[in-house]
Amino acid sequence: MKNIAVIGAGTMGNGIAHVFAQNGFKVNLIDISQASLDRGLATITKNLDRMLAKEVIDQNQKEGTLSNITTFTEMKKGVADVDLVVEAATENLDIKLKIFRDLDETCDSKTILATNTSSISITQIAAATKRPEKVIGMHFMNPVPIMKLVEIIRGYSTSDEVTKTIMELSKKLGKTPTEVNDYPGFVANRILMPMINEAIETLYNGVAGVQEIDTVMKLGMAHPMGPLQLADFIGLDVCLSILNVMYDGFKNPKYAPCPLLVNMVMAGKLGVKSGEGFYDYSESRKAEKVSAQFN
Repeated sequence: MKNIAVIGAGTMGNGIAHVFAQNGFKVNLIDISQASLDRGLATITKNLDRMLAKEVIDQNQKEGTLSNITTFTEMKKGVADVDLVVEAATENLDIKLKIFRDLDETCDSKTILATNTSSISITQIAAATKRPEKVIGMHFMNPVPIMKLVEIIRGYSTSDEVTKTIMELSKKLGKTPTEVNDYPGFVANRILMPMINEAIETLYNGVAGVQEIDTVMKLGMAHPMGPLQLADFIGLDVCLSILNVMYDGFKNPKYAPCPLLVNMVMAGKLGVKSGEGFYDYSESRKAEKVSAQFN
């Protein structure tokens, strides 16, 4: 297994492409927009430059990684003759089902189809294809080049052979694969998202402020990042989507998203990617911080 296609050049997609390419795989990075592909490659280059500065890699490894990546705006061309497709598109069921129906028609019968979904049922995605035994979840953690965990999620029909292949492949990437079963949120988000949601509820109820809540969790529970700051980095829209998937899947009110989260998403306050969430990431705020350092 040497030829990989990654669908989606966003945060997760470019990270997944980076890791495969750095480990010697030929990667076809696919997105409908050339601008998205250019941004994805720019991010990969910037991350490689950081690794180069820290002497984690050398110049030859940087150049080799970039040379292993080819970009495509047409999915049919990008998935031709690949051994594995990893879908890392928007966390939207309808979009993913369409992608997998198209992949099933386009890809060779031997090709394994994986999804990086963080919460959507693998079984439901697999049912959109005629090869459910070859559909599996590969949930990478963000930032992909750094985080070691990959949740490997078996759908109802995923074969033992495919599961073993993807577990071994993940190890070749320097990751630690952990096999879990197909239930809403899997393990990582089933535990993480209720914690984030409860932190938002705590803020909503006026128990404490944003920085106070995050400080308690960082200093009291040794979390590297507070739950509200982490939500900003994940994307509040993504958090809301995952909570809705779990709420719909379990019909348990403990997964119901906090009204404050819903309102912030409707207002476009999505966290880092929009410039504002629980914290302010705007350029003006950055300028204020820089100015404060010199005064």
